[in-house]
Amino acid sequence: LIFTGNMSSRKGLNGACSVHEYAGSFIGQSAHFKMTSVCGHVMTLDFIGKYNSWDKVDPAELFSKAPTEKKEANPKLTMVKFLQVEGRGCDCIVLWLDCDKEGENICFEVLDAVLPVMNKPRSTERTIYRAKFSSITDTDICNAMNHLGEPNRNEALSVDARQELDLRIGCAFTRFQTKYFQGKYGNLDSSLISFGPCQTPTLGFCVERHDKIQSFKPETYWVLQAKVNPEKESSLTLDWDRVRVFDREIAQMFLSITKMAKEAKVESVSKKEKVKQRPLALNTVEMLRVASAALGMGPQHAMQIAERLYTQGYISYPRTETTHYPENFDLKGCLRQQANNPYWAETVKALLSEGVNRPRKGHDAGDHPPITPMRTATEAELGGDGWRLYEYITRHFIATVSADCKYLQTTISFSIGPERFTCIGKVVTSPGFTAIMPWHSIPLEESLPHCEKGDLFPIGEIKLLEKQTSPPDYLTEAELITLMEKHGIGTDASIPVHINNICQRNYVTVESGRRLKPTNLGIVLVHGYYKIDAELVLPTIRSAVEKQLNLIALGKANYHQVLEHTLDIFKRKFHYFVDSIAGMDELMEVSFSPLAATGKPLSRCGKCHRFMKYIQAKPSRLHCSHCDDTYSLPQNGTIKLYKELRCPLDDFELVLWSSGSRGKSYPLCPYCYNHPPFRDMKKGMGCNECTHPTCQHSLSMLGIGQCVECENGVLVLDSTSGPKWKMACNKCNVIVHFFENAHKVRVSPETCDLCDAALVDVDFNKAKSPLPGDETQHSGCIFCDPVFQDLVELKHAAMRHPMHRGGQGKRQGRGRGKGRRPGGRLNSKKPKDKMAALAAYFV
Repeated sequence: LIFTGNMSSRKGLNGACSVHEYAGSFIGQSAHFKMTSVCGHVMTLDFIGKYNSWDKVDPAELFSKAPTEKKEANPKLTMVKFLQVEGRGCDCIVLWLDCDKEGENICFEVLDAVLPVMNKPRSTERTIYRAKFSSITDTDICNAMNHLGEPNRNEALSVDARQELDLRIGCAFTRFQTKYFQGKYGNLDSSLISFGPCQTPTLGFCVERHDKIQSFKPETYWVLQAKVNPEKESSLTLDWDRVRVFDREIAQMFLSITKMAKEAKVESVSKKEKVKQRPLALNTVEMLRVASAALGMGPQHAMQIAERLYTQGYISYPRTETTHYPENFDLKGCLRQQANNPYWAETVKALLSEGVNRPRKGHDAGDHPPITPMRTATEAELGGDGWRLYEYITRHFIATVSADCKYLQTTISFSIGPERFTCIGKVVTSPGFTAIMPWHSIPLEESLPHCEKGDLFPIGEIKLLEKQTSPPDYLTEAELITLMEKHGIGTDASIPVHINNICQRNYVTVESGRRLKPTNLGIVLVHGYYKIDAELVLPTIRSAVEKQLNLIALGKANYHQVLEHTLDIFKRKFHYFVDSIAGMDELMEVSFSPLAATGKPLSRCGKCHRFMKYIQAKPSRLHCSHCDDTYSLPQNGTIKLYKELRCPLDDFELVLWSSGSRGKSYPLCPYCYNHPPFRDMKKGMGCNECTHPTCQHSLSMLGIGQCVECENGVLVLDSTSGPKWKMACNKCNVIVHFFENAHKVRVSPETCDLCDAALVDVDFNKAKSPLPGDETQHSGCIFCDPVFQDLVELKHAAMRHPMHRGGQGKRQGRGRGKGRRPGGRLNSKKPKDKMAALAAYFV
């Protein structure tokens, strides 16, 4: 958009970000430009090494003692190195990040990476510039380039403060209550019992509505309904001015009195022109509300679609709290873009010819202009949900510059005996904005008869209707968003994340009509917080913190003081919560089963040799009720007993984890998985990573060769996979299928002279042998041996990690040298070594 001449483009060293280079002018001087991007936050905040261990650190230490550090948000992208390589030798930097607080924070993350490698400026020379823009259009981008400012340190600090508060408070409470309750109950069905300063009040709103529903007691009431016949074949239903009564005898008395009258008398007729106002300009919260209530999209999904529409240039920046167009906003220019769109061309052309109406004055939050369409689009271009959201945004924008809807309301007041009744009718005189937003139109009603005061109409019928008061329904996402905005919980950007979190943690389920129904776990947690410390779940304390964070952004509050003060408050609350946890535990006991009473017997404990129970509910684990020990297991797969074989180290029966027929599977010892037996092993490693030198299931006995795709992985034979034999990487999701229908596949102690991979001994049945010369046995290297060339096929597991490089589908891993890393030699150390180095500390 800025440059239209010759430009060279290439992929950066991380493979994710493109770099565009061109020559142009900058502040009146010729310059060489480099344009690139980042993928969200460059850095993320975390505790230093040892404080990430749940077992070794008291959660209370996380409030003050535990030091934090900035780490790369996605180490695989090597974003810092990429930025430094591209930024080396540059004189100036122009920051085009999103123009909100998060974007401002990313500006300083980028600066921290590139300033050390940029050319040093002269004493007064300015080298850092910030571009402010609201949409990706020629006008906006050029305007931003001509009015460059500086990044806002205070806004970045407010994000740093929020990140640190959420990390310290959330981790402390989450670690404590997760360990406490998962160690006692087996059917919580949530892998994490999380707490969040915004997430928990969000859940609180849902449970508060649930409690109102549960405590609701319906009451019977009676309504008097009358019908009059202005003409022979027409009737008019009248509404009782008393609306309803809750005493049946009194209702019967009113019925008797009115039944004595034969005619209804017109007491008054009034006609009044009324106006239904056009909508305010669209901000994020209103867009999310409508997306959930009318379009059936969850807030997180709607936000992702809006961000995609923005980056593609179809709409303006989708994160804004403002509902007021700036004075210099080009409303006509924005409208003209839509003049040829077949869906609303007529309405737009009429507005342009008759004159655009001045939009209503909304709230100016001082951030971005309201959300508007930036160019025309079709359903074929955007497809599905993208089109539905774009269509709503465009219709909303057109409605904001349309006329108000005007209608004539006629109210006729009747008397039947001493009782008064009313009938109201509406006739649209000017549809205004409802022509483009038909769902807001005045509903069509039967026209009222022409009458004057004193007219008499025969009564068709009068009857008493018995009804009951009904409870409120569960909160919809739209109602929850409204409550969060009203109470200052989260920001326009984070509201969808908090709602998504309570769904993913199994605290609420999304029912029909996108209503949020709390689960047992969500209800018990909130009731427990209320019992111990209501402020943990009420919105008041978080709302106060948000106000302090906003003051940091405005430069009116000190970053360190706000952080220290807030953490001190929550630290005291945490200690009180820990001391009073029995109060929440009493509620848990009523709703959930203890570990000993949950699950089914699966494998034997190595300590007491009794059966341990397998608990399938999240997080799946094994529990020995005799030893009162719990052992965590790999998640998102199936667990079964592995041939009743035992670990040679601790006598625990092995179990087999599998991600499915198309995925990986490996055996593991429950004890070793939780208590690594060797120094070079970490918690959460199965037998395919165990460095035991002689165990028949270990890496040293079944490892074949270095993974062809990842840095540190070893391809390990899956000895349970026959007759569809395979080996799988013990680090990434690469799977190699080989020797289908072989009778037996074994890993040989010999190694390949060419690539150092272990040789494989294969036995085939004579009838099914694909080996040359009808041979049934062969020993060779799966990477280098030409006999095995057509019998090996590399795939990715079904559960492939999204960041894993390399495409899906088949890739023939055959022929010479495939055991090596692409582009380099294998490590000199043999993957199939008998681990002599481990002998020194072998238990």
